[in-house]
Amino acid sequence: MTSLVEPPPFQSSGELPVISPERANDIDQKHERVAQFLKENRLAALLLQRPANLAWFTSGADFTRSGSSDTTASLFLLPEARVVLTSNVESAQLFEGTLAGHGFQLKERPWHEPSSILVADVCRGRHVGSDTGVGRTTDVSAKLLDLRLPLNSLECERLRELGLHVAHAVEATARNFEHGISEAEIAAQLAHRLLKHKVVPERIQVCADGISNRFRHWTPSSEPVERFCSLTAIGRRDGLCAGVTRTVCFGEVPDELRASYLIALVTQATGMYFSQATWAIRETWKRVARIYEKFGHAEEWEFADQAEVIGYEPCEVRVTPNSDFVLRAGMAMFWHPSVGPANIGDTMLIGPNGLEVLTPTEQWPMSKVDVRGAPILRPDILQRTT
Repeated sequence: MTSLVEPPPFQSSGELPVISPERANDIDQKHERVAQFLKENRLAALLLQRPANLAWFTSGADFTRSGSSDTTASLFLLPEARVVLTSNVESAQLFEGTLAGHGFQLKERPWHEPSSILVADVCRGRHVGSDTGVGRTTDVSAKLLDLRLPLNSLECERLRELGLHVAHAVEATARNFEHGISEAEIAAQLAHRLLKHKVVPERIQVCADGISNRFRHWTPSSEPVERFCSLTAIGRRDGLCAGVTRTVCFGEVPDELRASYLIALVTQATGMYFSQATWAIRETWKRVARIYEKFGHAEEWEFADQAEVIGYEPCEVRVTPNSDFVLRAGMAMFWHPSVGPANIGDTMLIGPNGLEVLTPTEQWPMSKVDVRGAPILRPDILQRTT
């Protein structure tokens, strides 16, 4: 077995990368948690290859090519070492940029050699857990959720900043796109606003003129927007995800849209209010189901997913009727109920004393929803003349 080596010395004619004490401390703490995880599961090492887990351990590093699912490196974690497995093409950028000065070692291979050879080499003779089950490793991916959640204070602060950018991008696009352009053109404008702030569009959906009556998950088409549309974006930055949905209408809001939106509005406010620490998801779900029943739409939730715990994955945990998953302070949720042509979506953080909306509105009409006597302001439909 070849030995692990230190990365090559930093060589650059530009400025040295800034080493954040908060990020360095975050990586150190996560390494301690991994070491404890290895001990509890009687593993010698942990191999991480999925983008979400790579971003989590490195406190936000992006190991993909332009946000794709094609990763450029793996992490091989021992109790006493954190090692990057990558090719000679990728190592310079990783160690002169995002990982510089953070205690990572390098195990490099020629770019023309399959990555599986390097992985097999470092795993040989060891009992290794992994998030992919590759080779002879033990798949421990399901257990890693407890490492990623709940989010720590640094991650929560990053999510707050991300939520502001995603909400701004969606709302600015909704306020400014020209009447009659296509769903795809609107999606392009939204993607541009996200990328300008280094937010990778994880998902963009533009649903025009009631198409979501038939297709709740819809790929933007070349059809023009005539009366109204909903815009949804899930953006990723520092490895974390946040989602937003807003609806805009030209002229008077159609009666069907108004009635459906009201139900979605109350449903979302109820779900957010009852997403409380120490509650099992099924207990929160019961309150949401009652709203649908109250408005005569008892089966509406069966047409599409309503919410999920969001974090380093767009969906860390699905919100379903019988889920025993227990919510905890520091977990974020994306509540996005849909009713017929109506959609609404926001990301919230569960706090020890209640909810915190992470995707606040700006220059947007609001409606007040009372849940158990608590007034909750929610985004309404934006009406435009042109």
